[in-house]
Order: sequence, then structure tokens, then C-alpha cells
Amino acid sequence: MNVFAGFFKTFCTFLRLLEKTKLVSTAQQREPLMLKKERQEFILREINLHNRVLTSDLCEVINVSEDTIRRDLSELAETGDIIKVHGGALSKSFHVSFQTNGVYSHDNKKMIAQKAVRLIRDGMFILTTGGTTILELAKALPQHLRATFFTGSLPAAMEYIQHPNIEVIFIGDRISKNSKITVGGDAITKIKQINADICFLGINAIDAELGLTDNDWDVVQVKKAMIQSSKKVVALTIAEKINTQQKLKVGDLDVLDIMITELDPAEKIFDAYKEKGVEIL
Repeated sequence: MNVFAGFFKTFCTFLRLLEKTKLVSTAQQREPLMLKKERQEFILREINLHNRVLTSDLCEVINVSEDTIRRDLSELAETGDIIKVHGGALSKSFHVSFQTNGVYSHDNKKMIAQKAVRLIRDGMFILTTGGTTILELAKALPQHLRATFFTGSLPAAMEYIQHPNIEVIFIGDRISKNSKITVGGDAITKIKQINADICFLGINAIDAELGLTDNDWDVVQVKKAMIQSSKKVVALTIAEKINTQQKLKVGDLDVLDIMITELDPAEKIFDAYKEKGVEIL
């Protein structure tokens, strides 16, 4: 009996220690992985890269409560770094689209635009989406160029009409306040009537396995229509968006012909994309 009692006591002690270990482990898992400054820097980067973020997604990635994320977003909005909206936040630089001040990674986007311009020839019919990199493309067009540009982006259209020799056709429909482009059935129908030589896509996220993804349902439908209506599709993206993903699928990687970034095409980060037939500029 004494032996059995001793064994039982030892076993109970072991169980209590195991339970304490589990509690400590659970507590550690629930602890925030980032300090406040780190969280807010992470949030800013995500917004600058993807134009907007959802509170629920941030909670999941950072592993903090919605109240914590809401406080972070409120503070960032108060300092003028973001635009806080219901359920998340928008990029301030993306929405002050007619200016270059405050545009994220501005120099890199100018470099991408200079590379993209080399693909354009006189007489081309060209489709473009919206975004700050597309704006840099519009600004970089040579004065002698004679081509026709189709766009549903208000900021891009305003840049195109400054050019002396290009024809600008605006794709009308309902205007998305988030993206400042026209979206909806009429816009998609009009896009499908175009047979473009080339489409320049400002992209949100790209991954060698998952392809092109975005976080705006209406914008995704417009991009899909543009891809289908173009002989050649070119993605314009800063390198930070490579190997990232969003919730909504635009298309597999095989919809792309060319990807242009600010990096040297020989960089190893592009190997998986080259293997799938994407040309890198």
C-alpha cells in the first residue's frame, strides 16, 4: 500500500506540473508577438504595399485583439499616416493620387515606369489599371508617342490627358471610392469589347504558386476582364510585393507575360517565376 500510495502521489505531482506547463505554453502563445511600435510599423507597411487592410486580418497575423488593432489604427489616423475606415484602413498616399509627395517607394516606382515605357510603340491600344505605379508610367510617356490608352482610373486619366499626342478613352461606370477606378458590369462589358495590344497591371500581391491576388472584389473583376482583352499582360510591381498574397484570386501566374520591378532581372527571387514562363524586366 505504501508503495502504491507513493507512486500515486508522484503521478499526481507529475500531472500538476504538466498542467502548469500547458498553461504557461498557452499564455506564451497568446502574448503579443510585437511591441506597439513594431505593430504600427508592420501595419503601415501592409497598408502601403496593399493599399488597404482589414482589422480582422491584422488580428490574425499579429495575434492581438481587435481592440488593440483599432487603437493602433486610430493613432495612425490621428498622425495622418493612414485613412481609418469601417473594418480597416486605407493608404493615404494611394488616395492622394494626384501628388507624388508621400507615395510609398516613389523612386522605385519611377524606375519601374521607365522600364515599362520601353514596351510601348506608336499605334498601340493599351489598357491600364489604377495605382501609383501606373501614374508614374503615365508621367514617363515620351512626348512624341502616339497611342490610345484605355483606363477606368480617374488619376491615371488625368495624367494621360496632359500628354499632347495620345488618345485617352475613359471606361465609365460606378467609381470605387477605395481604388478610384470604375467598376461594375458596364465597365467590364466595355473592356471586353477592346482588343488591346498590351495591358499594364498595377498589382496588389504576386506569388509563384498562388499567382496574382487582390483584396477588392470589384477591382479583381475589372483586372480579369482586362487580362482577357489583351494580347500581352505586364505586371508592374515593387519587389516588396513579390511572394505575398491576398484573399481574392485575379489569375494564375500563366496569365502574365512580363513582370517589371526595380530589381535586376538576374536576382534569385525571380527564379521560380522564370521557370513558369514569366519574362522579368
